Amino acid sequence: MQIEKLNSVYFLGVGGIGMSALARYFLSQGCAVYGYDKTKTELTEQLEKEGIKIHYQEDIELLDELFKDVPNDTLVCYTPAIPSDNLEYQYFKNNNINLLKRSQVLGLISQNYTTIAIAGTHGKTTTSSIVAHILNESAINCIAFLGGISLNFNSNLLINNDATVMVVEADEYDRSFLTLSPNIALITSLDADHLDIYGDGNEMQNAYKEFCGKIVNEGALITKQSFIEQLDLREDIAVSTYALTDQAVTFASKLVIRNGAYYADIKSKNEEIKDIEIGLPGIHNVENAIGAFAIAEKLGLDKEQIKQSLTSFKGVKRRFEYHVKTNDIVYIDDYAHHPSELEVAIQSVKELYPTKKITGVFQPHLYTRTRDFVDEFAKSLSLLDELVLMNIYPARELPIEGITSQIILDKVSCKTKSIVLQQELLNFIENAEVEVLLTLGAGDIDVFVKPIAEILGGSNE
Repeated sequence: MQIEKLNSVYFLGVGGIGMSALARYFLSQGCAVYGYDKTKTELTEQLEKEGIKIHYQEDIELLDELFKDVPNDTLVCYTPAIPSDNLEYQYFKNNNINLLKRSQVLGLISQNYTTIAIAGTHGKTTTSSIVAHILNESAINCIAFLGGISLNFNSNLLINNDATVMVVEADEYDRSFLTLSPNIALITSLDADHLDIYGDGNEMQNAYKEFCGKIVNEGALITKQSFIEQLDLREDIAVSTYALTDQAVTFASKLVIRNGAYYADIKSKNEEIKDIEIGLPGIHNVENAIGAFAIAEKLGLDKEQIKQSLTSFKGVKRRFEYHVKTNDIVYIDDYAHHPSELEVAIQSVKELYPTKKITGVFQPHLYTRTRDFVDEFAKSLSLLDELVLMNIYPARELPIEGITSQIILDKVSCKTKSIVLQQELLNFIENAEVEVLLTLGAGDIDVFVKPIAEILGGSNE
């Protein structure tokens, strides 16, 4: 299929963060763009304002009208999160209409660009967003498909005319990243996740090996030193490493906190750039910035421009995002949904606010992930002074007998802990003694962010 010759594209699950970026891309290319999603959200409403026609009920009659004369220049793109019994999905399968997964479409688009792919269990959205921001500020014509809303672009898509470079978040879920053939790849982490897909961590690691095998001849990989032996790399791939410490080619030779912000000296084999203000809170984001720095240096970008870009990067929506920040109350929202992500987010808050009480509201995401990592979740969440657990967000899954938020709560060691139902959460916050509040999770906990911010006295938005 020739992507550039499409006239219309239909998205089955258009409201997903990756799907919506593709929808915006095809709209920018002059295509008529349609879509279905089961839930109206702030993002889908924005897509409608931009000119994408969206409906929220499975509607075969509408599809009959749209596809009564199905041309070859029409594509249907679907997300793996769509259940196989969805009526519209069944309609397309039964009518032999061009039907491709989101990852397949992204792979086809990437064939036209020099591709920079950011993979890893954690940190890929922020790192890819930083890389896109650096390139954009360095006047490099690029496009970027991001797994979150960049606050610099106010979008999950960056478009530049005559772009030659593509930055993409390479998602390991459903082995989606295997459709890409990157010129430069960066792997942030290899922690086990998506065991409902992979079965075990070894199988997931094999997928990362296969991803590295997709790197073009004479391409480059940037990753952690400890991962190299696990990835079974070809000899022609130029390998470099990054880390917070000096056990890497690119690292922070000095790191301090001043006025609630991180300042780093970043050193590589070529030179050292001193006193870079990292425009994001959280020690994990310093590491993400170092990874982005390594990519920018690989591309030969101006060092002073890299420094300025790292400082001016505003972050990604729901990635350690401040909503209230006063002397008395701090409220941060974060997408963390894996035990390692939770640990890093909570530790970062404790480091920034060592004398304050840290309260966390966490919504577990997926029954299988809760089942597979219950001990790890309990260990990470025990770092909080107070834990509020919501019920599990099922996403694409059906309930599993015996798997509830209670199994996490039972193992958490912090003294103050409770389960609060969604309909009771705002009332709980109103009556809580909050010093630093974290909302955490990848489900629909984000619908509470704005009202919580209002309760606590304001919002950055």
